[in-house]
Amino acid sequence: MNRRPTLLAAAAMAAAAVVSLSACGGSDGASKDSDKIAGADSGDKASGSPSAEASDDGVDRPEIRLPKGVKNVFEGGTTGDPKKDAVLADNERWVDSLIEAVTVQAKDHPALKFYAAGDGLISSAEYIQGFQEKKKTFVGTIRYYDRQVTFLKDGVAAVSYCKDGTKTYPKDLKTGVVDRSIEPSASDYAFVNTRVKKNGKGVWQTDSVTSTTASKKCTP
Repeated sequence: MNRRPTLLAAAAMAAAAVVSLSACGGSDGASKDSDKIAGADSGDKASGSPSAEASDDGVDRPEIRLPKGVKNVFEGGTTGDPKKDAVLADNERWVDSLIEAVTVQAKDHPALKFYAAGDGLISSAEYIQGFQEKKKTFVGTIRYYDRQVTFLKDGVAAVSYCKDGTKTYPKDLKTGVVDRSIEPSASDYAFVNTRVKKNGKGVWQTDSVTSTTASKKCTP
């Protein structure tokens, strides 16, 4: 069965030896103009180019590079609160690192281990393994919206958002064939709730993840 990214829920189960967090992706895929979605060409932040940054916080961050034809679009921009903006920025980097691990072929993905820890890292590994077992990757654009930050205590926060995968298409790793015949459905939407913790380097690492597909909160 072909699956979109939202259908492979990141469940924090015991899988410490699941994978070495190596990639399952194949060659680059091309995205048609018709794949564009709201926000992709607006002021919303889109990732798809190298994101190694000379950040203001002085943290030496690993490069994240998504392949041609794969894009994350983060709606909402900045909140005006520097603390919340820092949390959202590292959440975006975690998402980018996760999608890189699914779509880019490499022996290792240091950015994923940089932005995830604990159950969040295990959940990320299981998400990646779901694609590996099906010998699939994907091309297209994922939209992230209704992004919220709630501080729980010093150094710990919750980040929630909706995820729209209707403009993504499964790609077979062996043949490189992209299946664009799949029609959008409610299952292509998900509500994601994460907990993030600030580590000693000042990085807000994703520590736990829950994902609910076809959530009424996110489905149009």
